[in-house]
Amino acid sequence: MEKQWFVLHTLTGQENKALRSIEARIKLEHMEDYIGRCIIPTERVTEKKNGKKRTITKKFFPGYVIAELALYDESRGIDEKGKKAIYERTWQFLRETPGVIGFVGGERPTPLKQSEVDAILLDKPANSAVARPKVVFTVDETVKIVDGAFMGLTGQVSMVDPDKGKLKVEVSIFNRKVQVDAEYWQVEKVAIEETFESLKQ
Repeated sequence: MEKQWFVLHTLTGQENKALRSIEARIKLEHMEDYIGRCIIPTERVTEKKNGKKRTITKKFFPGYVIAELALYDESRGIDEKGKKAIYERTWQFLRETPGVIGFVGGERPTPLKQSEVDAILLDKPANSAVARPKVVFTVDETVKIVDGAFMGLTGQVSMVDPDKGKLKVEVSIFNRKVQVDAEYWQVEKVAIEETFESLKQ
């Protein structure tokens, strides 16, 4: 049976529960021919909390599970209602899965394009060696360095490299403007009030 990728809509917060239920029942109910891989796309995000850097795994599409399914019965073509014939076993199996609300796209959903599947399976940040920073910085933004040799200095962001999670900060050392390298987690955004205070000094 030919399987295609579809997006299942789940109750928010029950993605893992739905996925575990599907995986556990596939063998029990002999659904291997109808149900293939099921995934919850995730990404790794770095953040700093209480002075400590930590990496968390975050769902890329909260409320959704991507599933490889034999849903449409091509041999039957169109059913009596003039719609694509589906495998009732697949449909019923998913309807009985705790946490699953239905398909994105209704009762006769359109399968994902191969390019969309590749983007999710091959390029998802969770497979990357570098975790994506939770906080995003922009050029000319004022930040305070909170870790490393230049800790305590405040300056303006002059360059941002989001892929590597690094940036350059222009700070004043001995009344000279100096560019220093820092990782995202080594700096904090400065509130507007703090920026004004530093300008007064």
